Amino acid sequence: MTENVITEGEFTYKEAGEGKAIVLLHGLMGTASMFDDVFNYFINNGYKVIVPELPIYSLPLLKTNVKSFALFIKKFIEHKNLDKAIIVGNSLGGHIALYLSKHYPELVDALVLTGSSGLYENAMGDTYPKRGDKEYLRKKTQSVFYDPKHSTPEMIDNLYELVNDRGSVLRILSLAKSAIRHNMKNDLPEINIPTCLVWGKQDSVTPPEVGTDFNKLMPNSELFWIDKCGHSAMKEHPDEFNKIVHAWFKKNNV
Repeated sequence: MTENVITEGEFTYKEAGEGKAIVLLHGLMGTASMFDDVFNYFINNGYKVIVPELPIYSLPLLKTNVKSFALFIKKFIEHKNLDKAIIVGNSLGGHIALYLSKHYPELVDALVLTGSSGLYENAMGDTYPKRGDKEYLRKKTQSVFYDPKHSTPEMIDNLYELVNDRGSVLRILSLAKSAIRHNMKNDLPEINIPTCLVWGKQDSVTPPEVGTDFNKLMPNSELFWIDKCGHSAMKEHPDEFNKIVHAWFKKNNV
């Protein structure tokens, strides 16, 4: 996230557009740039879009958990004086959005979850990233997508840097444990916020049955599928993702 970046105190974010606020939350291994096509689409369709940078690798280790990140986003929404917001979350970002919705529903107007954690996730496939093995990391990063072309050299370099930094690895492990502790299965039936679920049919991180379970457990949700799509629908099929979400916004007067 380098273009039009704003830093105010503890918050670093990108913002553009006018209208109803949409806050985009990226995942553990993702970055704000995963939402670039969503950002550009909705700022041109009557929305204010904000992408905060999650402090995944800068918070103290003991605060590197789902609850702390939800509190961080709560403070951010209050800092921006938003009168409720649409929260769009991918992977860990979806989990944070769910925790926020459970504890602070007055801040959330609607949810869009894609490849969200919160029930079950397989963070890096069958094994944990190996330090120093770039080829292994390349294959694992590619496996997140249906089409491996979306796994850019920059993504692989960023992940390689992370898994070779002890502090970052400890934070990744802390977040993985936190995600398990903060399983939302028993909370989802109580979250009555309108929710749009967009799932890749070939998601190997949060497999299709996870999307189906979210839809069964959430009383005010609607599930949409994108074929030939992995864990990050907004990155792999941005046009289809934006079309589904925008139509759902209109249908639900969001």
